[in-house]
This record gives sequence, structure tokens and C-alpha cells, in this order.
Amino acid sequence: MSTPTRPRQLDIRLSVALERDLRPHRSAKIEAHLRVEIADTGVPAELPAVELAVIIAFDLAEPHRHTVRHALPAALRALPDGISFAVLGSGPEPELCYPVGGEEWAIADTHDKRRAAFAAQALALHRDGPRPAGYAVWMARARALLAARPLSVRHLLLITDGSSGPGDTRLDEELDACAGQFTCDVLAVGNDWAPEPLLTIAERLHGTAEFVEDRLSNAITAAIRRLRRVHSPELPIEVTPRATVRQIGLGEKAPRPHRLGGLFQPGEPGHPPRWRFPTYQWESGVRDYLLTLAVDAEADPLETDLQFAMVSIGDRSVPVVARWHRADDRKPCVVDPDGGASVRSMKEATAMHLALRTGLRALDPLQREMAERHLGEAARLATRLGAEHVLENIRVFADIIDVEAGRIRLHTTVNTETLGKRILWAGSRPGGPLTEAPARTGSGPRCADCEHRAGREARYCIKCGGQLL
Repeated sequence: MSTPTRPRQLDIRLSVALERDLRPHRSAKIEAHLRVEIADTGVPAELPAVELAVIIAFDLAEPHRHTVRHALPAALRALPDGISFAVLGSGPEPELCYPVGGEEWAIADTHDKRRAAFAAQALALHRDGPRPAGYAVWMARARALLAARPLSVRHLLLITDGSSGPGDTRLDEELDACAGQFTCDVLAVGNDWAPEPLLTIAERLHGTAEFVEDRLSNAITAAIRRLRRVHSPELPIEVTPRATVRQIGLGEKAPRPHRLGGLFQPGEPGHPPRWRFPTYQWESGVRDYLLTLAVDAEADPLETDLQFAMVSIGDRSVPVVARWHRADDRKPCVVDPDGGASVRSMKEATAMHLALRTGLRALDPLQREMAERHLGEAARLATRLGAEHVLENIRVFADIIDVEAGRIRLHTTVNTETLGKRILWAGSRPGGPLTEAPARTGSGPRCADCEHRAGREARYCIKCGGQLL
């Protein structure tokens, strides 16, 4: 989709945190919290518009024509000069509504934007006839169009009311074909769309999914403005594992969940093999990842720091180091006392949003016992993590009885009119990183027996006398 090398001006910071003292066995699992921070020192404020290609696609039924007539002309007139754009409408199949005259792409200037705004009045929308067979056909049409536009950032902006959603059987297959070709944001309008496929599209194609109640024009303009803040369209994370590592998993957890597919890279002569995980649309800010390594530890030495992988992004690299010890031995203090807490916090945040999403889905059709169980678990974790916004969503449908025990009681009457919007929110997790960076202090390790923090140079705990490593 773009050049994977990073611009020289970007300042990348990479850190890894994990609990490094673990029990060895044939299928041991090491989990690490990766944090990548990008600063835009010396980088132009906006990506040149000539490096962007954007498709604005309207998967809407005829009753929403008034929305299109109000929003689309204003959004087109607000396009930055020089951007490549196309507008798709919806007949029996997605059809190119602009540009006209046999061209597939328009280059925005004053004249073209005026013509596009005029053509938007006649945009094809779903009528009573056949509908496109699900979101897969929109993905396939966008993929074909964008393949002929090899620019730095290639993006689909899908505005949908769910008209073509029913009957979709090829979405996963088509998303596999689209991965790495372009990114996609989804804007949902109306009340008849199903949230799950929209969340799937956003997760797989490294975009966002959100509900737009009004001011659609502003939402389209904001999405394109965000694209122009992209400093590196693609930036792969590479993991070079130790020979005993059998499996590698990497998932982006914050600020939004994105599924990362690993590409195996055979090692060149004299270099070990590695796994490459493409990531996209890097703005300045912070992203958090969970790295999972499945390790055969049967032949590894005990009580010895071992490097299990090297993680790299841009020109930054950090090792993943841990040590094995037997269950019946005195457990030494962890090398990074905050690492385990960082990983646990990330996993709890993931579990919280999954429980919230599952509990909300159980409200329609109403499965009271399941909804109360999962929403109660979400409330318990939200309280532990200080996620007040999750508790606010739960209180819309239930009373929280005992938050520590995860007990809630659904309201006698459950209003499901806004349920889809809240599921969409729960799945896309807006609001920034879910985990805080581990505090870096000058203090030493924490004793495994009494939890007392020792000084940096201490070898024995001054409280209980236990040996520190």
C-alpha cells in the first residue's frame, strides 16, 4: 500500500515490558506489552494532498437522499486541492458516480469540486430493486479502483445504513484480499445496520467505525483531514525470534483494536528468519501492542537471562528478555517489577470491552442471564481500571448492585433503540490508549516474598531478609 521505510524526521520510541520470571515447560507462553510512541518533530503538519487517494462510497437507501444532498456537496467542496478522489453510489452493484465520462479518478481543484458537487445531486442509491450482496462487493469495487492508484495513502470511506448488509457471505474472504491494499473508515447512519460487520471491516482494514447522527459532511471532512496527518502510511513491526520460539502473535490493543497478520520472512545467508507485521496510518501519538511468544523451554537453562526475540520498528530495536525458574525454588524478584502489571492491565482492558460487547449483544433478543453476567464482569473490570465511560454505558440498561462482585440488575424494560450504536462504540473503543506506560523510577526491585521495594544496589530485602536478584 505504501513505502514501509520511515521518514528521517520521525522520532520513534519503542519499549517492552513483561514479567520476566516464568515457569518452564514445553509450551510456555511469554506475553509482553510493546509501546510505540511517534513524535512528529520536524515533520510537515500535513501530508501533501497529491499523495492521497480516497473513495467516498454511499451504501444508502433512497430514504436517506436528503442526507446525501445536504452532506456530500459540502464535503466535496471541502476536499483539499490535489487529492485523488472518486464517489461510489449504489444501484444493483456499486457504481462510479464521479468522475463521469469514462475516467476512474478525479483530481480535486475548484472546477472539479464544483462539478462533483453538482453530480452528487443525482447519486444512485438503493431502491426497491436488487441490493448489492453485502459489504464484500463494496470492498471488491474499492480494491479494483485503488489498485490503479499507487499513492502513499489509499483509503475507502464507507457510509452505510446497512442496506446491503444482509446476505453477506464473502466478507472475510474479501477482507483478506484487501489487507495491505488500502485502509477503511466506516460511518454508520440511521438505525438499521448491524454493528458486527462494521467493526470487522474497521479492525481488519486498520480504520475506525463510528455512528454519525447528523453533520455527515463534517464527519467526512474530519476523516480526510485525519488522513493528512499520517506521517508514515506503513510502518512494519518486525520480530526476530529465538530458535525455540514456536509461535508468534501480535495484536494492536490501543487506541483501537486492529488485527495484525504476520508475514514470515526467511532469513538471508547469515541472518535469522523473522516475522513482519505491517501497521498503517501512523500519526504522532502512542500505540500499545500485546506480543505473545509460545516457547519450548525444556532444554533452556534456569535462572539465566535469555533473549527470546528482538522487536524492531524503524531504526529502533528492543530485546524481549526473560528467565526460567522452577516452581519449588525461591522466586527471585522480577527484573522489571512493573512489566507483569502492564500486561495484565492491557489484557483486563481487552476483557472489559469484550464483556461489554457480549453483554450488549445479549440484550436483543433479550437473554437476561447472559447479559447480566457479562455486563457485571465489564462493570467489575471497569471499576478496577477506572473506565467510567464503560460504567456509564452499562447504567443505560442496568443498575449496578455490587461492583466488586460483578453484580448488576437489568432494568425492567430494556430500551434497545440505541443498542447498535453502543455496541459499535464498545467495539471501536474510542478515547485513546487503554494502558499507561510503566513508571520508570530509580528504585530497585520488589521482594517477591513481602512486596517491599528495595534500593537500587540492594542484594537482600531489608524487611524480611530474602535474597534479591
